[in-house]
Amino acid sequence: MSGQHTLFIADLHLSADRPDITTAFLRFLQEHASKAEALYILGDLFEVWIGDDNPEPLLTTVADALAELSKLTPVFFIHGNRDFILRQGYANRAGMQLLPQQQVINLYGTPTLIMHGDSLCTMDIAYQKFRKWWNQPWWQWLLLKTPLKFRQGIAAKARRKSAANKARYAEQQQQQIMDVTPEEVPKVMAEHGVTKLIHGHTHRPAVHQVDVNGQPGERYVLGDWYSQSSYLTVSADEWQLVFTPLTDHQPQ
Repeated sequence: MSGQHTLFIADLHLSADRPDITTAFLRFLQEHASKAEALYILGDLFEVWIGDDNPEPLLTTVADALAELSKLTPVFFIHGNRDFILRQGYANRAGMQLLPQQQVINLYGTPTLIMHGDSLCTMDIAYQKFRKWWNQPWWQWLLLKTPLKFRQGIAAKARRKSAANKARYAEQQQQQIMDVTPEEVPKVMAEHGVTKLIHGHTHRPAVHQVDVNGQPGERYVLGDWYSQSSYLTVSADEWQLVFTPLTDHQPQ
């Protein structure tokens, strides 16, 4: 998109196991984000985050690329459920500005609520209980005080438990539980006084029409990056979800 525009991404789940996603992300930063007025990362940039002290090379690669971008384009970050203990130390390395879990921004004259989106999935009772727990500052502080190897073990256990929980549900039931609760969306939008919402988390990219206290509204859902790069580009005249297969990002 030419002209002034802002970009939004979420759910890249970067990890050493998926170098193709990292390649696509780095190319996205160079070819697209560098031309934008701002880049907003709405959570789950990484598959798992065990602390700013993690020496994994991938974290340095990503931090360096984002820091370089931030010299041209402001980069904002909202925590997701996979990287909720990412701290100011790494944000400083990456040139990112940390935002609250829910933030209203002015997009070319349109007040817009941005968030990761997991708080909207209220039907997933087990997850919401867990979310309430790990959002406690004292629990996060205590976790980060444990040895790195211990945190690596917790992360591995959490991934196994997540996979097991998903297997317990029939596919149709699980899809419903893990998606947003329809009644929660207009409620949250009304609380923030907006008719536009952008979020990720559900991995179901789409544009949904929403009735917000009798006013027409829209909910933009960002896609994950498992098989494609996915981003939302917003200008004064257009809001557009864009998708590119990961194979198109590979060096020729």
